Amino acid sequence: MKRTIYLGLGSNLGDRASNLEEALAGLAAAGVETIKRSSFYATQPLGFGPQHWFLNCAVEAVTEMMPRQLLRAIQQVEREMGRRRLVRNGPRIVDIDILFYGAAVVSMSDLEIPHPRIAERRFVLVPLREIAQSLPHPTLRSTIAELLAATPDRSEVRRWHSPDAARGWPTNELVSAPEARHSEGSREHTG
Repeated sequence: MKRTIYLGLGSNLGDRASNLEEALAGLAAAGVETIKRSSFYATQPLGFGPQHWFLNCAVEAVTEMMPRQLLRAIQQVEREMGRRRLVRNGPRIVDIDILFYGAAVVSMSDLEIPHPRIAERRFVLVPLREIAQSLPHPTLRSTIAELLAATPDRSEVRRWHSPDAARGWPTNELVSAPEARHSEGSREHTG
């Protein structure tokens, strides 16, 4: 039986857009059929030290895999792309998170669904709102749009357009602009 799932993807090393496309292709080969994909968003890194901005997106997909099988398939795609888990919240070629698995609530030692920090992350909520704004969170009892409006996270999230689409110049539009926090270390690096 096919289940509807939502995934969050991110990359901040190398050609970020190509990395996300490669991850989506790897997921498709593993049995995850994308139904909707958000735009790519350039997002301010949170947590570990100065690093390049991320590109993030969200997808709605269907799969016949059970949650733990899905986690293993995701981890295999990440490994095949060269992901190494060396530093928590550190730079990465690709990161794929299971955000929702239908309306299921899963609590295992290695897997928690819905993702436990969705409500705290604009880089997840903004792309997810684009494809599923009225999706209800099964435990928080709020929609994605409501969670985004209430999140304390004020980090920058900008819709990203490929440099090719803009004749060699990336155009970024700030989405739901928080108070801007610009410094030398927080400028976006396109890749």
